[in-house]
Amino acid sequence: MHADHLIRMANQIGAFFEAMPDRAEALEGAARHLRSFWEPHMRQELLAQVEAGAGGEGAGLAPFMAEALRQHRALVAG
Repeated sequence: MHADHLIRMANQIGAFFEAMPDRAEALEGAARHLRSFWEPHMRQELLAQVEAGAGGEGAGLAPFMAEALRQHRALVAG
């Protein structure tokens, strides 16, 4: 799957979870969503884009989703 498409989908997921009142719960929820509903190759490609893009925002990720991936990388990668 094309990296730009993965980033766009991740940002849409992040926008949904960012609206939650508890930020810690929202960050974990976004990561759990990726773990639960994305194929392993999709998660690996997204994480590779984050690593190549200086922490996430440089890869086109919204700051919220970049933070979720940094804090819960092991959950997403698993």
